Amino acid sequence: MSWPRLPGDSAVADMHEENKAAANGCGKIQRGAQNGAALLALMEKTGYSMVQQNGQRKFGGPPPGWEGPPPPRGCEVFVGKIPRDMYEDELVPVFERAGKIYELRLMMEFSGENRGYAFVMYTTKEEAQLAIKILNNYEIRPGKFIGVCVSLDNCRLFIGAIPKDKKKEEILNEMKKVTEGVVDVIVYPNATDKTKNRGFAFVEYESHRAAAMARRRLIPGTFQPWGHTIQVDWADPEKVVDEETMQRVKVLYVRNLMISTTEDKIKAEFNKFKPGVVERVKKLRDYAFVHFFHREDAVAAMSVMNGKCIDGASIEVTLAKPVNKESSWKQHFNGQISPSSENLLGFPNKEDGSQKSLGKPASLSIRLNGQHSPAPPEVERSTYPLFPGIKLTPISMYSLKLNHFSSAVMHLDYFCHKNSWAPPEYCLYSTTSQDGKILLVYKVLISSIADDSQTYFMPEKLCTTVEDAKELAAQFTLLHLAPEQAYITLLSLNAAWWDSKGE
Repeated sequence: MSWPRLPGDSAVADMHEENKAAANGCGKIQRGAQNGAALLALMEKTGYSMVQQNGQRKFGGPPPGWEGPPPPRGCEVFVGKIPRDMYEDELVPVFERAGKIYELRLMMEFSGENRGYAFVMYTTKEEAQLAIKILNNYEIRPGKFIGVCVSLDNCRLFIGAIPKDKKKEEILNEMKKVTEGVVDVIVYPNATDKTKNRGFAFVEYESHRAAAMARRRLIPGTFQPWGHTIQVDWADPEKVVDEETMQRVKVLYVRNLMISTTEDKIKAEFNKFKPGVVERVKKLRDYAFVHFFHREDAVAAMSVMNGKCIDGASIEVTLAKPVNKESSWKQHFNGQISPSSENLLGFPNKEDGSQKSLGKPASLSIRLNGQHSPAPPEVERSTYPLFPGIKLTPISMYSLKLNHFSSAVMHLDYFCHKNSWAPPEYCLYSTTSQDGKILLVYKVLISSIADDSQTYFMPEKLCTTVEDAKELAAQFTLLHLAPEQAYITLLSLNAAWWDSKGE
């Protein structure tokens, strides 16, 4: 029922709205003053400085009395799901529980609220690891849980569309001509023709800042080495495995093998320096994993065999990095996405009987503090005419960026390749519904060649088509595999991830 509007009601209503707005404004000013006083008190108590620039507020960096260079890589953690009205006066005491803070960088909105995430750098790697252990999934306010994982300053750029006849020295010299702080260039030989590269390289810089400046300098169109337009972007961060785990590894990763080289030949070569030490060899295309009975033999073999020639190819040998299977998205992000929940996109939920579209690429974004985090950019689903005379260059799928892939199946394949794991294996199962329909589900098998284990993933939903079943299985597997790695890989597809670090 609506009451008739009396003369003067409009003025009264307007006055009420003005008073309400004024009250809100006063409230914001009052809260801002309280927050400012709290921050001043924090600075006086700790002696740390605080500076706001480039969309972030930096507390410390360095702390009072610090001498020498900043802490090494591995000392910084990423913090997500921070309440938007929480600031350093509440955050610093929490993170000081793990150790001495070198620097805390809180990302800020123009409105004065924080952006829901921050970077905390400790003085040692051990303190950073302790912060992850004791503060990940920590209830920072009633019902508000933060996520904490390792953060690494990326010092490496991906350079694509490089002429395949260029050698490492040529690429290194070219990069040094136009950018500063180049430390090394990593070039992989072509799998079938070792005299050529694979059309891409990784350039390592002395610092994240040097890499960021180089990335800006190398924007396509402004720099054309050898008359070619190159592709430039951040390289995917390297997989991080804790030192305790690496101390137990007794498997070697061998790269740059000839396609024709057999497992028996590799085993024989690695047994030469000490007969009988190799348990077995698993070869995949131009790389292999060599398993040893004892770790000390693996370490000795790595030193002896790195750089040796097998069938005319100079091999590279490192310790294999095992798969991290123990953590899950639910552990690290407080159940905001659960692999068995209805949040897997593209499938109907219990309240919605209609089938959601599977035509769009599956989004793997997560929710941080109630806000959707940046999802991988939409794939451009357009077609272009192929005119006569257009030059086409052979390219490996693995030299593309993730935003070129329109399905979780391709994402998973790329993810396994990047981590030097065996390709995912899909096993199809079926059942019959009560109305006689054939329903399908895929089991995905991921073989951890490094520690000889096999892990399978199977979603809790059945599909009516093979394509949908495979896509759902790939999504489900991605959400289970190593959340810290998946978080960085899938959330940092656009360059804003690293640009947010203020460079």
